Amino acid sequence: MREFNEVASAASVKRAIDALRANGIEAEQAPDGAAVRARVLELISPGAQVMLGTSRTLKLTGLVAELEESGRYDAVRPTVRGLDRATQSDQIRRLRSAPDVVVGSVQAVTEHGEVVIASESGSQMAPYVYGARTVIWVVGTQKVVPDLDTGMRRVMEYALPLEDDRAQQAYGRGSGVNKVLIISREIRPHRIRLIFVSESIGF
Repeated sequence: MREFNEVASAASVKRAIDALRANGIEAEQAPDGAAVRARVLELISPGAQVMLGTSRTLKLTGLVAELEESGRYDAVRPTVRGLDRATQSDQIRRLRSAPDVVVGSVQAVTEHGEVVIASESGSQMAPYVYGARTVIWVVGTQKVVPDLDTGMRRVMEYALPLEDDRAQQAYGRGSGVNKVLIISREIRPHRIRLIFVSESIGF
């Protein structure tokens, strides 16, 4: 759907960045995937405990490989994969809910500085809301929308069908928008940082 896949205008992105900053979310812009990858790695100390949300954006920018496969970080997801879900579910829940750093993406950002996250399970929401000490979102500028109503249309009409196809191929079953999180303000200084990528990347 062309409406939700084209990069936003420079003026629209600036309005979103200004509003995010006014709402307590640090916001900046990188020109491409390579630049955003380098910027994210600047922000995370080697050895830090890092949780990654399932994100096509992170995979395309090379951040999954850097943060989970390089051996330079204490990556949560590989640790969780080695645990028994039947007998170690509490440990899994705690690891996923309160990492030092969580890195992910979002489905929409409004020009009023609101961030929309949609999820089937909600597993990434606990660290986004409160659990993680540091939250870093990498977001293509095609996700900038005028308002929340348009943001929800982007979730349901654009992101969900693409994620549903991805889930079918990866897991043999579809996805769903079972939980929606809207963050309109962060009261803890310097906790959340959103980095726009000046290209259409991810869902």
